[in-house]
Amino acid sequence: MSPARRRIEPAERRARLARRHGLAPGCRSTDVVEATRRIVCLHATDPTTVYLSAWARVDGFAREDLDRALYEDRSLIKHMAMRRTLFVFPRETIPAAVAGPSARVALAERKRLIKDVEASGVHADGATWLAAAGDAVLELLADGRAHTSTELREVLPAIGGKVTSGTGKWAATIPVAPRVLTVLSAEGRVVRGPNDGAWTTSRPRWTSMASWLGEPVAPMDAQDGTTELVRGWLRAFGPGTTADMKWWLGGTVAGVKAALAALAAVEVDLGGGETGWALPADLEPEAPVEPWAALLPSLDPTIMGWQSRDWYIAPHREHLFDYAGNAGHSAWWDGRAVGGWRQAEDGVIELQLLEDVGAQALTALEAEAERLTAWLAGTRHLPRFPSPLSKR
Repeated sequence: MSPARRRIEPAERRARLARRHGLAPGCRSTDVVEATRRIVCLHATDPTTVYLSAWARVDGFAREDLDRALYEDRSLIKHMAMRRTLFVFPRETIPAAVAGPSARVALAERKRLIKDVEASGVHADGATWLAAAGDAVLELLADGRAHTSTELREVLPAIGGKVTSGTGKWAATIPVAPRVLTVLSAEGRVVRGPNDGAWTTSRPRWTSMASWLGEPVAPMDAQDGTTELVRGWLRAFGPGTTADMKWWLGGTVAGVKAALAALAAVEVDLGGGETGWALPADLEPEAPVEPWAALLPSLDPTIMGWQSRDWYIAPHREHLFDYAGNAGHSAWWDGRAVGGWRQAEDGVIELQLLEDVGAQALTALEAEAERLTAWLAGTRHLPRFPSPLSKR
């Protein structure tokens, strides 16, 4: 008779979340690179998210700490990967990201761009045009200098045109240069280097990945890359379902199953008839955590970490996620999202709670709001993906 599967209840999953995501007092990191490694990567589509996610996880965090890791030490790298989303990865994770999810994104973006180039009359042979355009960009960036997308368009006539993308009311005529850069970045050949804007804006200068890192990205088999990212996900987010991992990776069920087999992952019982997976060395019971409060930004990796979210967000999904599935600012108490927050015109952080959390939780959340207000020091930011709650 096979042994009974380990049962991991939601309360234990929330305790794991608190420690592994570095959100509870006493569990936070002292270094932004360590904090990023603990959670695999940080979302960066909204430039403020990276800083606010780090603020929530690093004691004594200062914006200069993240800037130094991104632009001087280059121990953290901005890179497009899972679900065509921009992330900040620890440098050592870049080969796995490029080989696994980024390769899927690059292939899809390459096909779309070739189709639009041909349909827009830019070139009859879109593949030939894109190969030449990519080579021209890489040749210009080979000396290690960084250029904005606008500068690249001015210097390289081949990418100075526009294409029409979409159909009907969704059709739009857009510059082709950013789309060439999207393909090259997903392929791990160019990278977002210095940012010309403030920390609340994204105005990147592009350079070659090889010059930015001092070496080309080490080649890795696509499945090996997927397996390494699944290993990281299970360590930070596990246990979770196959569907959770497929969604997070933007990959395939077959790729996730192959990774689980390679890792000798163990089936666990998540309750409610749901089966999850955990690493074989990660089955010891998790001790409870003292109740904790956190304010997380839109698209934070914690709230976006799973596809099945009822155990940490029910019944507030419709208030905290937009129609496209993007999470807005969220307020957490003891491992559950219990509402949101927003910044008033005077810079003060205001709570938007969706349930009666009790006096202890309210006091702790108000303290976090005061702490974030002080850290922002009057700097106003508007999330790119506001939740329905924050729009009220």
